[in-house]
Amino acid sequence: MSIIEKLQWRYATKKFDTTKRLPETKLLTLKEAFNLTALSYGLQTLKLVIIEDKTIRENLVKVAYGQRQVVDASHLLVLCIQNNIDEMDVNKHFETIKAIRDTPDAILEPFKAQMKSTIENMPVDKKSIWASKQAYIALGNLMTVCAVEEIDSCPMEGFMPNELDKVLDLEKHGLSSVLMLPVGYRAEDDMFADFKKVRKQLSETIIEL
Repeated sequence: MSIIEKLQWRYATKKFDTTKRLPETKLLTLKEAFNLTALSYGLQTLKLVIIEDKTIRENLVKVAYGQRQVVDASHLLVLCIQNNIDEMDVNKHFETIKAIRDTPDAILEPFKAQMKSTIENMPVDKKSIWASKQAYIALGNLMTVCAVEEIDSCPMEGFMPNELDKVLDLEKHGLSSVLMLPVGYRAEDDMFADFKKVRKQLSETIIEL
């Protein structure tokens, strides 16, 4: 299938086949795709929590307003943001740049100073909003990769983040949940799989200048 055909194939899966599990090769692809997502400044202030344990996921059904996808899918991906973003993140980022590219300090320092200033002067609430937007970029990337790999998925905002954070003890890791993405394989009797996509015509969504 072409990429467009695969995007046509994907849908927000409502019912997963509980007997099918993603192979490790597919999981690794999703991990790498998440890690390769283009993010602001390249800081990567996101973490991806991958949950396979069914017992843990059963405890999340109520948190997700009864949506069974969180436990019926092969795995549940939870996209999280750091609660604190500061100059330590900037320092670590530039240490990584130097280690990988061997870029001279004379070239890195001006950009590093500018980035530190931006981060330090950003209010905490704005940092949270900024980081959350990065999570949505990662979600879109993961969903596209899922389509290409013919992995079914269901993007989810409909859950109680604070309650989910408590169940997973995310505060211990300095994280807060933003989005969930159950992944796996659609059930044969999921009627939504055969529904035609409802989208506007290109002429209504594209402006060419």
